[in-house]
Amino acid sequence: MHSILKKIVSDKRREVEMYKKLFPLSFVIEQIGKIQPARDFKKAISKNRMTLIAEIKRASPSKGELVKNFNPEKIAREYRKAGVDAVSVLTERNYFKGANEYLKIVRKNIKVPILRKDFIIDEYQLYGSKLYGADAVLLICAILKPEILKKYVQTAKKLKLYTLVEVHSKEEIRSALKSGADIIGINNRDLNTFKVDLKTTGALIKYIPEGKIVVSESGIKTREDTLYLKKLGVNAVLIGETLMRSKNIPEKIKELLWLK
Repeated sequence: MHSILKKIVSDKRREVEMYKKLFPLSFVIEQIGKIQPARDFKKAISKNRMTLIAEIKRASPSKGELVKNFNPEKIAREYRKAGVDAVSVLTERNYFKGANEYLKIVRKNIKVPILRKDFIIDEYQLYGSKLYGADAVLLICAILKPEILKKYVQTAKKLKLYTLVEVHSKEEIRSALKSGADIIGINNRDLNTFKVDLKTTGALIKYIPEGKIVVSESGIKTREDTLYLKKLGVNAVLIGETLMRSKNIPEKIKELLWLK
């Protein structure tokens, strides 16, 4: 694991331990109460066309602050207006300037499913994701051992949460498939170097069997990019930075998804 990723994971462990002391798991479970079904993330992104998971993201370690006057409520409303299929919310606070509260804010302003995007390294976070109103969670193969990943996929199912299992290599695809993942995200960004190459999806998609939903993540900027991914057979694209930097989000979405 590269030093940046190692640092993010190390800081995340400390943060989770702090939350566990403040709000023990028994308390979180009590707050969740009866486990309600989530909005159907899987159905939302598996249609007879390429679908869009639009991301709400304030900053990133490689690009810094992406949005001035960041307002998750306003962005969620723009996404609703544009008719996106699902929304991804970055909740990691130290490096991406996210917050768990953004999940609740976004949930009040849209009807589509919400993916919590964070560095999940403890089962406790799955319960927290349910409590804050996520419908799906990101699980990253690069930071989870295969047996832990499988356990988290099963725990998420019990909590009626969908999982997007993220891969960046053939070996990680094997791990994702063994975990029982239905939805596999190919990250075009190498988390060790933060370099992005869209061709990563082209190189890896052939190792994912039919019947799985494939999401391409990171580095998607133009109509040409989305057309290239569509030809590869990608089911959905997860786009954050390009939309965050856009002055007109609904128009940018039309351009990316070849809408009139």
